[in-house]
Amino acid sequence: MKYHKHLLSAKRFTVLAVILLFFSAFVVVKDDLFLISKNLDIFSAVYRQISLNYVDETDPNTLIKTAVDAMLDELDPYTEYVQETDIEDYRLKYVDTRYGGIGASVFERDQHIYLSEVNAGQPAHQAGLEAGDELVSINGTLLKERSTGEVSHLLRGADHSDIRLQIRKPGQDNLQELTVTRSVIRQPNVSHVTLLDGGIGYIKLDKFLEQSAKEVEGALRELQEKGGLQGLIVDLRNNGGGILQEAVKIVNLFVPQGELVVSQKGKNASKAYSYRTMAKPVASEIPLTVLINGYSASAAEIVAGALQDLDRAVIVGERSFGKGLVQQTFNLPYNNLVKVTVAKYYTPSGRCIQALDFVHRNNNGGYVRMSDSLINAFHTKKGRVVYDGSGIYPDITVEKASYSPVTQALLSRYLIFDYATAFKQKHPRIADASVFEVDASLYADFIQFLEGKDYRYATEVEALLQQLKVWAEEENKSEEILREVASLTQKVRVGKQSDLTDHQVEIKQALGSEIISRYYYRSGRTTFSLKHDAQLQRAHSLLTAPTTEYYSILDGEGAYKTIGRPAALLAAVADLHQ
Repeated sequence: MKYHKHLLSAKRFTVLAVILLFFSAFVVVKDDLFLISKNLDIFSAVYRQISLNYVDETDPNTLIKTAVDAMLDELDPYTEYVQETDIEDYRLKYVDTRYGGIGASVFERDQHIYLSEVNAGQPAHQAGLEAGDELVSINGTLLKERSTGEVSHLLRGADHSDIRLQIRKPGQDNLQELTVTRSVIRQPNVSHVTLLDGGIGYIKLDKFLEQSAKEVEGALRELQEKGGLQGLIVDLRNNGGGILQEAVKIVNLFVPQGELVVSQKGKNASKAYSYRTMAKPVASEIPLTVLINGYSASAAEIVAGALQDLDRAVIVGERSFGKGLVQQTFNLPYNNLVKVTVAKYYTPSGRCIQALDFVHRNNNGGYVRMSDSLINAFHTKKGRVVYDGSGIYPDITVEKASYSPVTQALLSRYLIFDYATAFKQKHPRIADASVFEVDASLYADFIQFLEGKDYRYATEVEALLQQLKVWAEEENKSEEILREVASLTQKVRVGKQSDLTDHQVEIKQALGSEIISRYYYRSGRTTFSLKHDAQLQRAHSLLTAPTTEYYSILDGEGAYKTIGRPAALLAAVADLHQ
C-alpha cells in the first residue's frame, strides 16, 4: 500500500512537472511572439513615416532589401535574402548548371568590357568571337562604364533568342556587328577527366550542383572502361561546395553501403539528420587520393572529411576553408526566397570543421577564427587523430607557391593576356596542350613585347624601405641614414631588372596557360596546368607502385597517426617534455 502511495505521488509529481514545463514553454513562446509582433509594428511604423515624409523619393524594394540584408548581416554570410529579380542568378550559383546565353565570360578593363574566355562549341565560339575581343554594345545598349554583372545579365536570355552585338577586334578601329542565337549553356560539375601515366585516373569536380554525383560516376566508369585503372585522384581544389545530398552520393561511390557520411544538428530538432550510404559502391577498393586547398568548402569538405574519417582516401594539398554549416532555402511571398543556416554538419568521426565563429566578433566587427584552445581531438575509423574547428587538414601538406610580384604585375595589368591575344593572331595553330611549352625563343619574344609597357610593381623590401624613410624623416634622423635608405632603394630597383629572368619559370607557366586557352579553351588550360602541378604530382606518386606510403598513411603509422594538430596542443606537448 505504501508502495502504491509512493507510486501515486511520483506520478503526480511527474504530471505536475510536465504541466510546469509546458506552461514555461508556453510563456517563453508567448513572450517571443509578443517581441516579434512588437518589433514588426515598430519596423512598419518607421517604414511608413519614411515613405510618407522623407524629403526625396524612396524605392520600396531597395528600402526593404537594405533592412533585411542588415538584419541577416548580424548572423552569418550564408544566410541571405533573394529577391525575385535575382532568383535566376541564385539558381545558377547554388542549384542548376544551365542558363540561356552565348557561352562567354567577360571582364572590365579601363571602363571597357572584353571577352576573357569563350566556351568551345558554344554560340560565341561558333560566331567567331575570341578572348580579347571588346564588347561595345548589346542590343543597342552601350557597355562603356557598365559592370561585368550588368553585361552578364544582358548576354543571358531565352534559348533560341537572338542577340545583336557590336564588337571590336584587337588592334582594329572599326566595329563589327553580328547576331548570335542564344542556346542553353550547361556548365558541367565535372570539368576534366583524363587517364594519367601509370593508369592513374583524374577527375576535376568544380561544384556540387544538380547531377554532380551522376557526372562523377560517369567519369569513373569511363576511366574503368579504358582498362588498367590503378588509382584515382579526385580534385576538389577551388570547389566551393553545393548540395549536401550530392556529396553523400559521391562518397557512396567509394565506400560500402550503410556507412555514416555526415550528420547535421541545429536548434530546430526537425533539422537533425544523419546521411548514410544507400547503394553499393562503384569503386570500393581502388586506391584514392583527394586534392583540396583553402578554397575547398562546404560539400567539398564533407567529401574530403568523410573519406578521411573512414580511412578511405589520402587527402593531399592545403587546409580547406572550414565551412561546417548547412543552409536551406525557404519560399517567401511574391516569389522571393531566403536561404537560412539551419544546422551544423559533422563528419563521421563527430567533428564539425567550422573555422569561423559567427556569434562573437572582434573589435572591428569582423569574424574570428576558432581558438586553438577550444579545438577537440577525434578519431578516424582506424584510430588516427583528427581535429575539429579548423577545416580539413590534408594527410600530406603540399603548399602551392605564390606568384612573385613581377608575375602578379604582368597578370593584373593584362600583359600576359594581351600577349596571348597577339600570339594567336600571328600563329593559327600550335602543338597539342599535352606537349606545348614556352621555349626560350617564345619567352624572348614576350620580353621584347614588354618593352615600353607599364608593369611597375613594389616589392615588400621596397615597401619596408619607404616606411623606414618616413620614420627617419619624422624623427629627424641624420642625412647619412636617409642617404643609406636611398642607396638601398636604388639597389633594389636595379635588382628588379633581373626579375624577368629570375622568375621566368613561373612566368612561362602563366604565359603558357593563357596561350593554350586561346587554342584548346578551358580543357586545354587544365591539361597544360597538370604538367606543372606539384600537388597533383605528389598525389600521383602516392598511387604509383609501390604504394607502401599510401597504406602507411591510412593505417596511421608513425608520423601519420595525427593529422593537423593545432598550435596550442603542440605547445602543450612541448611543455610536458621540458
